Amino acid sequence: MRGTIRARVRRGMLELLDNIDLPEGPEVTVTILAAPVPEDCEAFRRATGGWQGTVDAEELITNIYADRLLATRPVPRLSDALSH
Repeated sequence: MRGTIRARVRRGMLELLDNIDLPEGPEVTVTILAAPVPEDCEAFRRATGGWQGTVDAEELITNIYADRLLATRPVPRLSDALSH
């Protein structure tokens, strides 16, 4: 099984809020992500469009992809101390 389930912390333990389809016994890995709080979501909504008109999105995307090309990176130079 792979997926996302909700849980609540109670007395230092995770209490699952969703049913899971797992057999008894196997060990699983749990990744914990904090659920967004309403204030954070509202702040994000208010910021939407804040950069509109200040950045050329197409040029930004072009530059990002160009910067990722290995051919555009300079060849690293080792200091004399490391090359001997």
